[in-house]
Amino acid sequence: MHGQPEVRISFILFAAALSPLLGVLVLLVGLRLPASRAMALSYLITLGAGLFLWQMPPVTILAASIEGLAIAASVLWIILGAILLLKLLSEGKAMERIRTGFAALSPEPRVQLVVISWTFGAFLEGAAGFGTPAAITAPLLVALRFSPIGAVTLALVANSSPVAFGAIGTPVAIGLQEGLRQSNAPAGGFTLIEGAASTAAAIDLLAGSFIPWVLVLLYSRFFSQERSWKSGLAYWRFALFAGFAYTVPTFAVALLLGPELPTLLGALAAIMLVIPAAQRGWLVPRSDKAAPGPPAITRSSPLSLLRAWGPYLILAALLLVTRTDLLPIKHALQSASLGWDRVLGTTINIALAPLYLPGTMFLIAAISALFLLPFDHQKILRAGRDTVKITAASAMTLAAAVPMIRVFVHSSDNMAGLPSMPMSLASLAADAAGSSWMIFAPFIGALGSFLSGSATFSNMTFALFQVTAAEQASLQPEIVLAAQILGASAGNMVSVVNVVAAAAVVGLVGREGTIIRFTLVPMLAYTSTVGLLAIAFASVPG
Repeated sequence: MHGQPEVRISFILFAAALSPLLGVLVLLVGLRLPASRAMALSYLITLGAGLFLWQMPPVTILAASIEGLAIAASVLWIILGAILLLKLLSEGKAMERIRTGFAALSPEPRVQLVVISWTFGAFLEGAAGFGTPAAITAPLLVALRFSPIGAVTLALVANSSPVAFGAIGTPVAIGLQEGLRQSNAPAGGFTLIEGAASTAAAIDLLAGSFIPWVLVLLYSRFFSQERSWKSGLAYWRFALFAGFAYTVPTFAVALLLGPELPTLLGALAAIMLVIPAAQRGWLVPRSDKAAPGPPAITRSSPLSLLRAWGPYLILAALLLVTRTDLLPIKHALQSASLGWDRVLGTTINIALAPLYLPGTMFLIAAISALFLLPFDHQKILRAGRDTVKITAASAMTLAAAVPMIRVFVHSSDNMAGLPSMPMSLASLAADAAGSSWMIFAPFIGALGSFLSGSATFSNMTFALFQVTAAEQASLQPEIVLAAQILGASAGNMVSVVNVVAAAAVVGLVGREGTIIRFTLVPMLAYTSTVGLLAIAFASVPG
């Protein structure tokens, strides 16, 4: 009997910490409210939990909301640049020319899907990360006559496994490392990080390699003309080849070179292997029953393929050059920052580097399009008008979503003596799971990314907690951290911030709930697979 009050309090605490997340899922996915309304209501739910249960100081809530608005502005900057680039490429007939190039590569949409969303998307993730892959690959898929809802869904599902070592290894090299520095890190901290990185890459050999086939199956069942699983099943050889073409070199790089370059070098290896296979029709079924691809455009175009791709190539080069430490450009751009330390006297700090943001690279690429493609004043004005209209529609959603997330995270500053809301969820789940924690560890990683849209943030927030939970349950910490890394990658499929940004680029503002309904099942399947594989790895002696 004496234990009943504690159980009741724990349940209330768990339910209260979960309420903002349930609010998002019920309002956005269940009731299908527009994201702007759903996120505004979820913000109010989080505000109520913070004020009345966690007893957060109002000034902390206000400071966290201001920080959220600053981060939302940086996301809007990406949306603005991505949409402007897309609209200029469309007005300048570059997207039409790109479509003919892909049709020449392969007329089959399933092959085009794997090449664009998986291999090219992984390269963009390795070079830049932070939401840029879906913002680029989704419009390319739309140009190939994929439906906008299908293009965004498939781009988000593809942008999962490569996130583990994206942005030149930032989620591990910075997120995990800083997370373990937040307190007394275990002995041999960097050795633990390297072990977790190589273990994550090893687990992903068996989990991430199937993602291209999942993409093909989702397309075949939900977005193709025939709406059938069968047509997707026929492409299993090509899809698995594309999967292993990325995961095998990624594992080798993680094992031999560390966590900075696995995604980038793995993606380059995949591009060199998958594109020739697509051109020659290797591993692709020959049956006439396979679904026909979009008809190739055979008329000649005055625009060369190189000029059509020029702005995208410039964008990829800018992202690659500004994200590596080989040149001093990265540090120079980061040093030109705007900041507000101790916002309203709290411990919250705001720092933005406008020149370093991916949105700036998108804008530079958009400006280059003005010189590479044929335009008149009407086309430029039309592109600018459409860009402002779509970006403004996304602003309301982000203005509520990101402050909600930051209040949720900063709830550690409270008068009730409670851990933050996300840490409360994780701690109570770990207490309930005990020695079965391995299966739940990746879901905590996914929770962090769902909240923030950043695997780096998820790893930074939960790394030390995962190690502590592993030690309490007598589990190998490097395997639990590997599950955290891959779970954080999976969470990008359903992150509200990423979904809003990708949806805006292809004109789907207000359809975010529909997108999450499609991406939620692949996210849960991938995360569950990672948890089961982590258990299997833990059972192997040595």
